Amino acid sequence: MDKPLKGQVALVTGSGRGLGFAIIRRLAELGADVAVHDISQEAPAEFGEAKNLDEVAGRLASMGVKSVAVTGTVAEQASVAGFVAKAEKALGPVSVLVNCAGGDIAAKGGKPKPNNALGVPMEDVLAIFDRNLFGTILVCKALCPGMAERKRGSVINLGSGIAHYGVDDGVAYAVAKAAVVHWTRCLAWELRPHGVRVNAISPGPTMTARFSATRALDPKMADESVPLKRYGKPEELADVVAFLAGDQARFVSGQILRVDGGMFTFPA
Repeated sequence: MDKPLKGQVALVTGSGRGLGFAIIRRLAELGADVAVHDISQEAPAEFGEAKNLDEVAGRLASMGVKSVAVTGTVAEQASVAGFVAKAEKALGPVSVLVNCAGGDIAAKGGKPKPNNALGVPMEDVLAIFDRNLFGTILVCKALCPGMAERKRGSVINLGSGIAHYGVDDGVAYAVAKAAVVHWTRCLAWELRPHGVRVNAISPGPTMTARFSATRALDPKMADESVPLKRYGKPEELADVVAFLAGDQARFVSGQILRVDGGMFTFPA
């Protein structure tokens, strides 16, 4: 049981860096062959996490699994079809899909300004929905029919803690992630007769390289010696994804797990 995902093929979008890389590394550690994806070969270098995507794929291959690097934007159907085809040609049919690509990123980069409900520019709303909601839908539409035919598959979508409560900053991102959460429930219901499980996790603030580089950190929340009242670590999120991907969660579908150290304990 030390390699419970051996024989599985996993595609994790946005896995050249940050949380996505932590997730795909964990799946590879558990024996899955892996397709590492990002928007470009150079994306992992943005915050100094790797030289390029091929380097990331090489790190994963050194763990004794098959690995392939694929690139493309999740927001364009032709691009998704291209990188899905490349992944499956190299590794075989995808049985684990993790939709991790996303982010509160404006059309021209950085965060929208302003970033509230009425002030956020519409071009930024559309860019955020493309990255988070529409990208998730397109990748699911590309891969889930094959999973349904094979009667095998696990899909894990990335929501967000702020998908579950009202905010006055990051509103478009919160709404897009709330839509991902409900898309997860709807897709789980649709695929239930076909034996394909669909779940989501909603992370709280998590210490990725991007997170650390793009905001002022609270030193108390960055103290890793604190059991729960702190920022999350990417590997803690990755462990939850690994659980949902594997047979230990074989009867779990349509669920949203908030992985935030108990920061928010209300129902929803």
